[in-house]
Amino acid sequence: MILVPAGAGRSINIVAENKFFMSNNNIIFENIIKKFSEKLPKFSDGRIDYSNSDKAPVLVCFKYQNDILLLKRSDKVRTYQGLWNTVAGYLDEPKPVIQKAYEEVSEEISVGKKNILKTKIGDSFKFYDKDIKKIWIIFPVLIELKFKPAIKLDWEHTDYKWIKIREIKKYNVIPHLDKTLAKVL
Repeated sequence: MILVPAGAGRSINIVAENKFFMSNNNIIFENIIKKFSEKLPKFSDGRIDYSNSDKAPVLVCFKYQNDILLLKRSDKVRTYQGLWNTVAGYLDEPKPVIQKAYEEVSEEISVGKKNILKTKIGDSFKFYDKDIKKIWIIFPVLIELKFKPAIKLDWEHTDYKWIKIREIKKYNVIPHLDKTLAKVL
C-alpha cells in the first residue's frame, strides 16, 4: 500500500515486518513523499492533498485466499466512479508501506492485523491515464488473509465480490489493475 517496494515478490512474515525494510527503501520512499509534500497543499490533518496534482503515488492492496477481493467504487470518489478495484489509497504520509496498507485495509473494509497471514510487496510502476491527465505511481501489495472476513464497506465503495483471478476480465476494472496484480502474484 505504501513505501518503496522491499524487493520483488518477497513475502513478509507479519511478525518480522518492521525488521524487513532496509534503510535505503525508507530513504527512497521518504524522498518521494518529501518532494510531493513540498509542492502540494495539505489537508487540515497534515496529509498531502493530491486533488489537483497531475501525479499521485498510490498503494493497491489485494486480499487473497484463493480469490481476490474486488470493490466497486462509489460516486463519492474523485476518480474511476463505478469501476471495480481492490483496496487502494494515496501515499499521503511518510509511513512504511506495510503500515499504510494495514491502515487502508482497516479503513476501507474493516479487516484488522489479526486476520493477516502474510504480505508481499511487488515492484512499483508508473502509468499515465490520458483520460484524466494523471500519472499514477503504483505500489502493489498482496495481503493474504487467514480467513475470509465479513466485509464492512466505507463510503468509497458500494459493493464487493470475491472472485477467481481468471474472472477479472469479466469486470469493468480501473486501468492497469491486471498489471498491478501480475506484480504480486
